[in-house]
Amino acid sequence: MSLHPIAHAQNRPDQAAVIMASSGETMTYGEMEGQANQFAHLLRARGVNPDQAFAVLLENRMEYFTIIWGSQRAGTMLVPISTRLTGPEIAYILQDSETKLLITSGAFADVLETVRAECPDLDMLIMDSGDAQEFGAAMSVQSTEPLAEQTAGLVMLYSSGTTGRPKGVRPAPPEDPDPQAPNPLMALGMMGAGMPADGSMIYLSPAPLYHAAPIGWCSTVHRLGGTIVLMEKFDPENALAAIEKYKITDSQWVPTHFVRFLKLDEQTRSKYDLSSHQRALHAAAPCPVPIKREMIEWWGPIVNEYYAGSEGIGMTLVKAPDWLTHPGSVGRAIHGKLHVCDPDGEEVGPDEDGLIYFENDILPTYHNDPDKTAEAMHPKGWMTLGDIGHVDADGFLYLTDRKSHMIISGGVNIYPQEVENLLQTHAKVMDAAVIGAPCPDLGEKVVAVVQPVDMGDSGEALEAELREFLAPNLARIKMPKLFDFRPDLPREANGKLYKRELRDEYEAKAKAGAA
Repeated sequence: MSLHPIAHAQNRPDQAAVIMASSGETMTYGEMEGQANQFAHLLRARGVNPDQAFAVLLENRMEYFTIIWGSQRAGTMLVPISTRLTGPEIAYILQDSETKLLITSGAFADVLETVRAECPDLDMLIMDSGDAQEFGAAMSVQSTEPLAEQTAGLVMLYSSGTTGRPKGVRPAPPEDPDPQAPNPLMALGMMGAGMPADGSMIYLSPAPLYHAAPIGWCSTVHRLGGTIVLMEKFDPENALAAIEKYKITDSQWVPTHFVRFLKLDEQTRSKYDLSSHQRALHAAAPCPVPIKREMIEWWGPIVNEYYAGSEGIGMTLVKAPDWLTHPGSVGRAIHGKLHVCDPDGEEVGPDEDGLIYFENDILPTYHNDPDKTAEAMHPKGWMTLGDIGHVDADGFLYLTDRKSHMIISGGVNIYPQEVENLLQTHAKVMDAAVIGAPCPDLGEKVVAVVQPVDMGDSGEALEAELREFLAPNLARIKMPKLFDFRPDLPREANGKLYKRELRDEYEAKAKAGAA
């Protein structure tokens, strides 16, 4: 039997494919099948042919899945766009990906003016617009029957731009063009994460669908015949309420979600029934050891972690029991083969830090950027995501930090992740980013940009408290020279910090001061 929404629509058309967490609005597999076919016909009608790109700029809403599965029958390249980007950033991605059609909604009217100005010839369909470009009207005239010739589509995700302009990760073409052919994430979901394929899975997705993990895992849940409960926006108490209300069995998180869960008071944390919850995956950013330990104590040994990237070149996985004996690890490789190399490309021994590579038969390229593709490659054909780490004698991988985040202060290499992890465990800290800022004496100085739980606490007293808190566990060279308190940080909903924005800000201040 095929594991695909097409087959599930035939075998159990009335099963819920998607439920919106706040409203309870539901789309069945039968309904999703008809709408996906309509969207595939719509793509053809608007001149988007196989291997050509169309883009999606949408909030979390049910139609996202119509679009995903329609593209998967039409053989097209879906380009999800982050909803936090500015008009010029969106226009850059549309132009770089050679997008033929943009699907968006009235929620983005403010940035669409810029997009129209910079991409005047771009075809556009807008949900909730009520005008000639209305998505619903264009869909309503399309057939619900399948395309005569269906072929698997692809997703081109753009990097989050944490170190420069975002780059499209262009996946290798599928080995089998049949839309119902299995893919690697299905096997990783079942054999690695333990996801069931019998239709019993009820999966909570709290993050924006334009990110790699939500779009990838949600698609896998649908292939396995599960039900997705989609949160419009993450809120810690609302997430706990959804687990109880919908009897969630599986979920996917990032460490910032865990931090926000743990900032809830004990009464709120304990009032929801979480007994249905069997598997809680997390990834996308390093999780401080004390934070994860608290989550395992609260939720039980169901908190499982993986390390991967939009590039899809490899994956590691560690389940809670193994993590407890290897705290801080992101697990052993379950897809691709790990290699850790020094700056000369030579492999290093156990417990020695180096650049992490994955060896894999199928590798992507960076769209329109052969230099970036070449920079990510090892002479032996392995590929890196740009992370530094080490593997222990048992084969468990530990992440140290991203190569691009390293601070060089007074000639000493400092990895800010260590400082950030410590700061995030302090009761008065909601979030923290540690960066290197220009310094005439040291080259770079360590700056901690901190989001307090209560901005009323910010000031000299909290700075002194944090310095005292850090001192026993931090070498003096790593101690922040400056604490900058802010009401929020430029963090993506997938847990990634836009450190580039903070670094650029401090570089501009340094230049202005020197002028």
